[in-house]
Amino acid sequence: MSETPQNESTTAPDQAGDNPDFEAMARDIAEVPAVEVIVTVAVNLMSAAAVKLGLTEEGDAHKDLDEARKLIHALAGLLDASTTEISSFHAAPLRDGLKSLQLAFREASLVPDEPGQGPGEKYTGAVYG
Repeated sequence: MSETPQNESTTAPDQAGDNPDFEAMARDIAEVPAVEVIVTVAVNLMSAAAVKLGLTEEGDAHKDLDEARKLIHALAGLLDASTTEISSFHAAPLRDGLKSLQLAFREASLVPDEPGQGPGEKYTGAVYG
């Protein structure tokens, strides 16, 4: 026989601290400039791609070139689409990081892609080492 009465829920009721304040979150997001959002997303894509390329301290533990390809391609597309929206002050280091990831991908591949066919090269053009 169950110790929980039938009319009571087995889960705890929502606490005031458990519910996110979506209104406050929307206000916070509204205060962030678009350039900052774009740069933050780009940095997150770069970080994730570096992990999937095995460029972290753990090395090959998280290496997955298929996943890295997708992340690098998405990063290149984001940077290409936002070229006119972000200043060169923000864009230049992101482009440098993208090129470094593309070169690292080429080095990590057992069978390298043809020039112009690597991840993101649709947007950046061929990357040579």
